[in-house]
Amino acid sequence: MTRQNPTKPWSCILFDLDGTITDSAPGIIGRLSRTLEAMGRPVPMPAELVAFVGPPILDGFRDVASMTTAEAEEALQVYRGLAATDGPQGDATVYPGMLGLVRALHAAGLPLALATSKSEVQANRVLAHLELTDCFTVICGASEDETRSAKADVVGEALRRLREQDVDLSNLVMVGDREHDVHGAAEHDVPVIMVEWGYGSPAESVGAIAVVHSVDQLRAALL
Repeated sequence: MTRQNPTKPWSCILFDLDGTITDSAPGIIGRLSRTLEAMGRPVPMPAELVAFVGPPILDGFRDVASMTTAEAEEALQVYRGLAATDGPQGDATVYPGMLGLVRALHAAGLPLALATSKSEVQANRVLAHLELTDCFTVICGASEDETRSAKADVVGEALRRLREQDVDLSNLVMVGDREHDVHGAAEHDVPVIMVEWGYGSPAESVGAIAVVHSVDQLRAALL
């Protein structure tokens, strides 16, 4: 259970990446289409492929593309290879105002952590491309073999790294856009503010402490 009525001033803020800071769906969908083609699978319409964006990619191959575990692991290797070749540009379109907000939070002295189901290697590349790396005390993502990919596991690892740096975790909040953020953070008693501009549906906000419809609203909730 999360704390009752948590509110600012926050001691530390965790951010999701895809659908929260960056609109990475076009890049992800493009790589998914090429991966499915390489696997000899039919390629769904882009609107259907959006279901892959947010959850662990290995789960997407199993649950959305109905692959066996072995097929999903093979597809993951193809996908990771494409991500390495493509570089971070396709995943680095920032939602208007989010770049400035992250920098403002950092300038205000708030410790920030990234907790994403995206590959940690790729997440680091995206943040470096956006010149945001220095804004984050901790950058945590999925391991390359996806043994750490569930949002609860990623959040847990981010918290472990924050504790190692003696960051105050007494009043945490996470910002995300999918139900995976709400459920994964809840396993660590971290409340979640949901952003409406991401890839989730309104039903996915159940359990969040707030839903914001603009970056200005998010800024007011965080600063």
